[in-house]
Amino acid sequence: MSARDLDAAGITDPELRASYEQCRRLNALHGKTYYLASLLLPRHKRPYVHALYGFARYADEFVDSLDDPHPEALVPWGERFLADLDRGHSDDPVCRAAVDTVLRWDIPRDYFVAFLDSMAMDLTVTNYETYEDLRGYMYGSAAVIGLQMVPLLEPLSPDALAPAQALGEAFQLTNFVRDVAEDYKRGRVYLPLEDLARFGVQRSDLGLGSAGEPVRELVRFEVARCRALYAEAATGIPLLHPTSRDCIETALRLYGGILDEVEKADHDVLSGRASVPLPRRLAVAAPGMARAALARRDEGRWRALSAPAY
Repeated sequence: MSARDLDAAGITDPELRASYEQCRRLNALHGKTYYLASLLLPRHKRPYVHALYGFARYADEFVDSLDDPHPEALVPWGERFLADLDRGHSDDPVCRAAVDTVLRWDIPRDYFVAFLDSMAMDLTVTNYETYEDLRGYMYGSAAVIGLQMVPLLEPLSPDALAPAQALGEAFQLTNFVRDVAEDYKRGRVYLPLEDLARFGVQRSDLGLGSAGEPVRELVRFEVARCRALYAEAATGIPLLHPTSRDCIETALRLYGGILDEVEKADHDVLSGRASVPLPRRLAVAAPGMARAALARRDEGRWRALSAPAY
């Protein structure tokens, strides 16, 4: 499947193809939800999604790998990537595809600077006092991921940018809700301290192994905040090219399904990690795949009728 996607994208250089393939494997291994949603895009766009995900995941592994972290390597690696981006080529097996993607789709360099800045924050920052403080971190760690995707999705209006940013934040905050116990073991608390105080939760309560009522109330509050972000993000779907809409709608529903699982567990995110069972993920994705296939079939007609606004 990967070779056909690379052929459709016109990627012929062997080293570049190998880099895109490595990014695809990272996506398939670590980002199953994103990977499944990416299958709803036209073949010629899928490698670029994998490149963006692979770059982000590879950077995250420097800091958050449970098996082999190398935090001291993050900053020099990021600096080399930005230098490679400026010269238009990289010899790094992951960055090579990312640089190619950025140049092909004219993705702003500033998004990657912001991303790397947020990754560097994980080296020293272990908590965020307010939600606005957390949003500052999430802009680089998540919102810019949504913004990086926008050119690939071919927006019909510049108004698609704000919902894309909200979707990145929604995904990230969903991760924070799901991974409270795991992050605590790493010495970090991403839920704002002001929210913990509001519900009478002590930082140490997050390491107890099961959630008492104050922690459940805290998580219930954060789930509602996530739901509001997903609602804002959904307003941007009609602003995308028809061949992109089912991908984003499916990703939104799949990731929102994690919140459903948190609610099924009565908001106890300390006893186990909430995940969406594979049969349910496939059931959500299947209708979108059918619609996406129809949209791709009619792509020529849509392009003739509705050219991008910019």
